[in-house]
Amino acid sequence: MNMSQLETLLTISKTMSFRKAGELLNLTQPAVSAQIKSLEDEFKTILIDRNQPVTLTDHGQVFLEHAERILDIVEELKQKLDDLNQTPQGHITLGTTSSIAIQILPRVLSYFQNQYPQIKTTIHTMPSSQVMASVENGSVDVGITYLTEKTPSVASSVLYYDTFELVVSPDHPMSTLTHTTVDKLKDIPMIMLAPDTLGRRFVDAIFRKYNIVPNIVMELSSSEEIKRMVEIDLGAAIVSKLSIPSELKRGTLKLIKVHELETTHPVGVVYKSGKYLNTAMMQFLSDLRGMPEHQFISSE
Repeated sequence: MNMSQLETLLTISKTMSFRKAGELLNLTQPAVSAQIKSLEDEFKTILIDRNQPVTLTDHGQVFLEHAERILDIVEELKQKLDDLNQTPQGHITLGTTSSIAIQILPRVLSYFQNQYPQIKTTIHTMPSSQVMASVENGSVDVGITYLTEKTPSVASSVLYYDTFELVVSPDHPMSTLTHTTVDKLKDIPMIMLAPDTLGRRFVDAIFRKYNIVPNIVMELSSSEEIKRMVEIDLGAAIVSKLSIPSELKRGTLKLIKVHELETTHPVGVVYKSGKYLNTAMMQFLSDLRGMPEHQFISSE
């Protein structure tokens, strides 16, 4: 058994195809088949059901769980050996929302990569409610998200504070207002975040508190999508204040203060407690936590 065989099995489990696995691993299909056959012969079991689509057998599923742990241990070993060089290097997979990725990360990552060019970063965007789970299950190394509750398996640090604000297009009947109250929102068409997002949960809680049933005309998965719909006057929306500085500056959105929404929400960096932190991760977390709040919330 060798690491290449384990990586091949893992790739097949994800692609459900010998051909696709071969393309990703730069191997011919016969080479992929030979690696799996060698594993099956060595362990005297059938790991893969070769009907289409390809799936793992029950024995294959058990084998995969152990293979993933072995590959993780080998990767950690490589990181520890690399860290002996004392030069921050490695790869970081970061999970966050599309708004944070667009509005916040460019300033942070441009500074970070200028300082540490040997550190590579991959960003996965997802609904805010999925960031914590992705950190917990190890699919991302670091998350930046709203901190709503403490989780023993996840370490967190506050980076800055955000609020949610009502926005409309310049053509909306309410666009001349600077302030309003939440009860005025019950009859206007609202474009809302999807129910599985943290922003939506906050807004739903406010509406429940004031016994308001909103007129929801559209639900979308990110603030970026919502802003585009509001700009063409398909409805009003409540979105992160830090996601709208460009639109406010261009005049494509109008912000209306709503007293009942004026609650600050901490946004922070999260990572798995007890996880081995290579030099790349330690440097990234140190730099993030050391940045002043205005570094994140500047509209420039």
